[in-house]
Amino acid sequence: MRARRGFSSRAAIAVTKGVFAAAVVVAALALPASSSAQGAPAAGGADKDALIAPEALAGIVRSSAKKPVIFQVGFRVLYEQAHIPQSRYVGPGSKEEGLAELRRAASPLPRDTAIVLYCGCCPWVRCPNVQPAYKALLGLGFTNVKLLFIEKNFGADWVAKGYPVEKGAPAGD
Repeated sequence: MRARRGFSSRAAIAVTKGVFAAAVVVAALALPASSSAQGAPAAGGADKDALIAPEALAGIVRSSAKKPVIFQVGFRVLYEQAHIPQSRYVGPGSKEEGLAELRRAASPLPRDTAIVLYCGCCPWVRCPNVQPAYKALLGLGFTNVKLLFIEKNFGADWVAKGYPVEKGAPAGD
């Protein structure tokens, strides 16, 4: 393609790439919260509607809207390094002690309570914690459980993107 009006071919390509990138961002923001997790393998028998994207949850955490109950079902050291504000550490969903604590923490809640589970220890497809925790809450009759889709790990998909974090040991320690 020949450049016109004083634009070089490189400038025209750069402008085209910039317009395309802006269009992709606008389109992603217009999609439902779980849509950015499309193509993600379902965890724990969850369908894609059970997934919530990091940017969607970060928006809720930053807003004055009513917050879901957020449980971190990963490893303690990761929680201490950085966790979502107001999230509660319950222990790894891959261990019976973690599942027992999750059941104890969730049991008094109404069964339609909005709950978000997250781990972030490793890539989504290898996470040993989210699936058992999700199944445990469904087994208790909870109907509004979302899984935070963390594609790579919590550091890359939450912390590095500048989403809100707190650091330190779980409350009560």
